[in-house]
Amino acid sequence: MTKVFEESSGNVFADLGFADSARELTKAELTVEIHRLLVARKTTQSEAAALLGTTQPQVSALMRCKPTSISIGRLIEFLTILGRDVEITVKPTTRRGDRAGTGRMSVVVQPVATGE
Repeated sequence: MTKVFEESSGNVFADLGFADSARELTKAELTVEIHRLLVARKTTQSEAAALLGTTQPQVSALMRCKPTSISIGRLIEFLTILGRDVEITVKPTTRRGDRAGTGRMSVVVQPVATGE
């Protein structure tokens, strides 16, 4: 039996046909880092909500990796509250593609020391 599969583009949201797949991937990557930091702190959702200045339902959505009503800007604020520096770099695009001149968004999370 031959297995048929499709190779990923590297963005599952694009593969699934989401209209704004780059934004969705960026939100997902930021959310995963927030989730990791909150789990490492062993905070309850209520404690996390108080720390982040948000509601417990929003923290619940974050912990389920479904930040649908939370903007990228707010996710960045959460990361800074959790002790992370966030650096945004704006530069000319070097990509050639179907929409010449269209830039892209990406997130790079630097590794942290063990035990953090």
